[in-house]
Amino acid sequence: LYFVARVAMMRFVDPHSSAFERSQIVQILKTDQRFRWRQQWVPASRIHSSLGRAVIASEDDLFSSHDGVQWQAIERAWTRNEKAQIRSISKGKTPKVVGGSTITQQLAKNLFLSGERNFLRKVQELLITLALETFLSKQRILEIYLNHVEWGEGVFGAEAAAQHYFAKSAAQLSPWEAGRLAVMLPRPKHYQKFPLSEYLAGRTEIILTRMPRAQLP
Repeated sequence: LYFVARVAMMRFVDPHSSAFERSQIVQILKTDQRFRWRQQWVPASRIHSSLGRAVIASEDDLFSSHDGVQWQAIERAWTRNEKAQIRSISKGKTPKVVGGSTITQQLAKNLFLSGERNFLRKVQELLITLALETFLSKQRILEIYLNHVEWGEGVFGAEAAAQHYFAKSAAQLSPWEAGRLAVMLPRPKHYQKFPLSEYLAGRTEIILTRMPRAQLP
């Protein structure tokens, strides 16, 4: 009920931070007290539409039409997790839990949950995802996501990422720059260290071809 109430408030109130961001601040400050945190909330009108298209094309191509969960992806992930659990138990290890996460699921996890990966946390993530889809519009979900997703160590949100990587505002991003940022999302800290990797360049070109077909909510 606490999470549902907080989600409902997000129809009118912009969340200033997420559980994931707060955990990252603590970790960074343990090693570098002078580290500069980069984040600035901007409304959707000040984020170039190319970034939304690029993120949808890269992360969740059915975002505008599904109910927050791609059930077939969840079923496939559940099967993989069962097999991984059997292998891990036989080796005396803790199984790694994976899931076919949509943009809404990623937002649910980052806003409220710890980085722990187990079945209980996945159930919590699912319930918060359904609450987000119930109380918020797709446009609002995407706006909050783009303002809080991680784009590098201490770099959160579209405005901070645009300033950090391209020295411009999120409203001024070109389609190529938007595609490059979207491709970084699965491993932002890695690609922050290796911005000229061949994979990053090649994947960006692929996302650019998909962007015109990406449906914005």
